[in-house]
Amino acid sequence: MRILLVEDDIQLAEAIEEILTHQKYVVDLAKDGEEAWNWVEIIKYDSIVLDVTLPKLDGIRFCQRLRHAQINSNAYSNATVPVLMLTARDTIADKIAGLDAGADDYVTKPFNLEELMARIRALLRRSSSAIQVSLSWGSLRLNPSTYEATYEDRSLSLTPKEYALLELLVSSGRRVLSRSGIIEKLWSLDDTPAEETITSHIRGLRNKLRALGAPEDTIETVHGLGYRLK
Repeated sequence: MRILLVEDDIQLAEAIEEILTHQKYVVDLAKDGEEAWNWVEIIKYDSIVLDVTLPKLDGIRFCQRLRHAQINSNAYSNATVPVLMLTARDTIADKIAGLDAGADDYVTKPFNLEELMARIRALLRRSSSAIQVSLSWGSLRLNPSTYEATYEDRSLSLTPKEYALLELLVSSGRRVLSRSGIIEKLWSLDDTPAEETITSHIRGLRNKLRALGAPEDTIETVHGLGYRLK
């Protein structure tokens, strides 16, 4: 899942980004409201963590603009994305202003990072893109809550990126995923790899699946287009 973090306090932003990344989220970090708006114009997010006091475009106006995005705008696909606001303003009037602007939750600084993660997970569960309890494809089983994968009840030992790639393939079914599309889903804008990296990860997944008895073509190459499960 992809999260946009909008926070101009670099130390705090890096701390939040680190724990989100550790929990397998793809994180894009924007340091002001205008930069964040440029990103929602081109990328679909599963959640936005938004500071209120931001340069150029503050969090209240950003949220209002997002909720009123027109259907002819690329931001329209993010118009209903769950938004969690972060702020040092803790009066009832400030909270009402944030919620009225379209925020789904409101956390005041200072806050506990573990509580913040719990609130983000709760928003994601309530959203239309909520994580499924389990995913399966034939004898392949994935548990998104624990990041565990099995084939015929035998454990697959996967790196975090291998797990994320396999989860994306399973949740996409027979839809073909291009290498550029996979990169867009699984890597942040600041950490974009070469497309050959996807080929390497696919090769690693195939080898690990084959070692547990899966057919050679469990992950199918659609020449000139990308990959899908067979």
